[in-house]
Amino acid sequence: MAPPVRPDKPTFKEALRFWFKLGWISFGGPAGQIAIMHTYLVEQKRWISEKKFLHALNYCMLLPGPEAQQLATYTGWLMHGTRGGLAAGILFVLPSAFILLALSIAYVAFGDLPWVNSIFNGLKPAVVAIVILAMIKIGKRSLTDPLHYAVAIACFIAIFFFGVNFPLVILAVLLFSAACMVLAPRLLQSASGNKATADSEEGYYLTSHTSLPHTRFSPKKLLLQITVFAAFWLVPYLILNATANAAFWNDLVLFFSQAAFVTFGGAYAVLPYVAQQAVEHYQWLNSMQMIDGLALGETTPGPLIMVLAFVGFMGGWTTGGNSLWMGTLGLFTTTYYTFLPCFLFIFSGAPLIERTQQNPRIKAALTLVTAAITGVVLNLTVYFAEAVLFGKHHHAFGEIRWDTLQILPLIWIIISVVAMHRFKVGMLSWIGISAAAGLISWLLA
Repeated sequence: MAPPVRPDKPTFKEALRFWFKLGWISFGGPAGQIAIMHTYLVEQKRWISEKKFLHALNYCMLLPGPEAQQLATYTGWLMHGTRGGLAAGILFVLPSAFILLALSIAYVAFGDLPWVNSIFNGLKPAVVAIVILAMIKIGKRSLTDPLHYAVAIACFIAIFFFGVNFPLVILAVLLFSAACMVLAPRLLQSASGNKATADSEEGYYLTSHTSLPHTRFSPKKLLLQITVFAAFWLVPYLILNATANAAFWNDLVLFFSQAAFVTFGGAYAVLPYVAQQAVEHYQWLNSMQMIDGLALGETTPGPLIMVLAFVGFMGGWTTGGNSLWMGTLGLFTTTYYTFLPCFLFIFSGAPLIERTQQNPRIKAALTLVTAAITGVVLNLTVYFAEAVLFGKHHHAFGEIRWDTLQILPLIWIIISVVAMHRFKVGMLSWIGISAAAGLISWLLA
């Protein structure tokens, strides 16, 4: 049997069509988004081999930020250099940003109407169930030995009982991982990795043996990329700080820039930190609105981290005296500063990754970060559940008044978990069912 014919290099226009389409159909979270890219890039078009695709994915999964968006940026960069990476990464995010803007405007315009409010009352318990299932999924993947369980529990205790900020928790875990690598390497258990690598890479445009001029590492090029990144970060920051509400823009840019560098584990990991700061410190929105934003984020294509754009919208809208213009600028500013570091990670880091295979000891150390995310998401679960079931947050277990427990939301949380976990009802379908249930309950009241 003749080996498959190696396809020609895809044209930029051909790739652009796929990246544009992907931005509108990338529902289902990172697993679904990665599956769509694998089907098209590896199986159908054979633009990149299985081994090369998984090598890029493994690197993206170790980065802070949305791994699916960064994988799109990586593969776009491999095929067409910087313009390919920019096109893939931007188009992955842009459709969901515009959809979320429309939903955010509708939310502040009509959210106080009784029938609209009833829809969100139906969605809130479903969102809690979605977070519970995310915690279970992350825990199954990351808690593989007693050390991982200990790290997860310690992180939950630090955040929930002592109010330690999320970035400090991640920093502490990274320092502990580094110490283990040097002092007690046997404590670390290497991640198994994905073993489904292809036996043959014949018939693909890009393989693990492909060497392209633009993928080679250069210290001079790295310095230039960091300088350009700094300029792209600084110029909008200075412009915003020269306008009215400079204090708000300063807080918004610095907060979401910081959050972008600590989003190990995806959106569910960073949401407790964002909720704590945006709700309790900056008071850009309340906890119920934060849950509503997560529900809106779940219904749009693209990465779930786009829920941060809703927070930016609400911050601008609230600070600007219910100004839709301020809300819109807040949404796009948040999106810009949330995803800007993702391009730096790929354009500066990918050439190094192309030179070497992953260091198994480093990968093993970072599994502790993944384990820590389980404890962080548990905190998010408790945070949202308190708001839905009791209407408030408590500073101590003894403060809970069990007579204020709302039974119907508790029942719907249980039903939602069973439906999505046991009977495999799709998340988007269940969000629709929950919205309909909330509306029906209002009509029957």
